[in-house]
Amino acid sequence: MSYDESAVVARIRRLSLRDLRIWVGEGWVRPAQGDNGPVFDDLDIARIRLVCDLRKEMSLPTDAIPVVLSLLDNLHSARRELKYLAKAVEKQPDEVRRDIVAVYRATRETEPANEA
Repeated sequence: MSYDESAVVARIRRLSLRDLRIWVGEGWVRPAQGDNGPVFDDLDIARIRLVCDLRKEMSLPTDAIPVVLSLLDNLHSARRELKYLAKAVEKQPDEVRRDIVAVYRATRETEPANEA
């Protein structure tokens, strides 16, 4: 589904139109641009709810919000990449999958956990 600004504010009662526009301006939420202004989708709604939680429920300072959002974006990106990698491994023959698992386990056991 898609929503305009007034529909977003109506859906998320703790959100003001002013805050929504500020957050879009800051780049915390990146809606598509429609003929009549920004158009929000369900992922945008979820992100707006997250920002509401961070700002209003957790009282995070404004300068911390982009840091937290960036970290969460990176985490979601890493999870997505791991999912794609897992699907690629699943499509390999049994012998290749066993070899990958063996190397993975050996690597986990020999490398320090805090090494990036």
